Amino acid sequence: MTESTVVQSNEAASFARKAASSTFNRLIKYTALRLVTLFFTVVIGIYLTILIANMGGYVDEILKGEIRQNISLAISMNPVYREYTVEQRSEIIADQIRVEEERLGLNRPFAIRSLTYLVNALRLDFGRAMQMTSDSGSKLVSNIILERLPSTLVLFGLSNLALFFTSVFLALALSRHYGSFIDKAVVALSPTSAAPPWFYGIFLILIFAAILKVLPFGGMVDAPPPENWFEYALSVMRHMILPASSLMLASIFLSIYNWRTFFLIYSSEDYVEMAKAKGLTSRDIERRYILRPTLPTIVTSFALLLISLWSGAIITETVFNWPGLGRTVFRAIGQYDTPVIVASTIIFAYLLAITVFLLDFVYALVDPRVKVGGN
Repeated sequence: MTESTVVQSNEAASFARKAASSTFNRLIKYTALRLVTLFFTVVIGIYLTILIANMGGYVDEILKGEIRQNISLAISMNPVYREYTVEQRSEIIADQIRVEEERLGLNRPFAIRSLTYLVNALRLDFGRAMQMTSDSGSKLVSNIILERLPSTLVLFGLSNLALFFTSVFLALALSRHYGSFIDKAVVALSPTSAAPPWFYGIFLILIFAAILKVLPFGGMVDAPPPENWFEYALSVMRHMILPASSLMLASIFLSIYNWRTFFLIYSSEDYVEMAKAKGLTSRDIERRYILRPTLPTIVTSFALLLISLWSGAIITETVFNWPGLGRTVFRAIGQYDTPVIVASTIIFAYLLAITVFLLDFVYALVDPRVKVGGN
């Protein structure tokens, strides 16, 4: 080996080490900056949620009014206190009101309690619900949420995953037959997605439950629930038909139209025409030159779909009496149960922040044009 070759080899090795070191430093710097940014975003979002859920402290006044009313009514209806004078009953009522307000922390200023809520929320310490309880009688917010989570995941997980993959594959098929009758029909039906799922749900209940009487009005399982696990699963599937159908009807045509338009844009690129000129099959062209460039968008939509399953659908679950997280949040809003509302939002915020952080690295894996931390 000549001296010049050795020098070139050493220079190449030195350049490779510098490039690797530069890439590592860029990744560390980008990761740290991204984590800090997302953390402050989550903190701001959670604190705003606390303020909104408490109406800036106005919910405290509502709760104090309910406490006074309930305690006063209980004392006045209790025969034990009927022989007491008005002043004595007033003192007892005031003492019980004070104890109850201290138990709920309403004796402290809301500004201080909101910061306490924020610290506890960041630690995922959701505390106890004010009004609601789980089916087992627990007032722990974590138990209430975990008890309702499986119902939401069963309905919205299966429905939305089926909707996503069906839309993508049908849209890809439609992009091959642009201008056909089916393509025009999908475009014409896409405005039907303007109506929310619960709107279709009401009509489905009227037709299939009230008139035809072939499907149940709502709920998750028959009453009493079947003891056999197979019959129990069949009962759940039967109750899922109407809510799942309403979710599909509300989004299927618009989703197909959006993805179909997206695939058509990529199928008209110059490199696709070049691939056709080279004689590649349509499947190879779709896989290499249409689907692969769209992978970042598909992955993003799929990831956001997964975290959206957490919150469910408040009105749709209420219409079908489905015992999921959406209906639980709806009840919490009606009862001013702030811990339950805030807990649901906190978990969604954490899931969203983690997903956004990981997506940057997933983009670099599925698309070689993307460089993490690059300009």
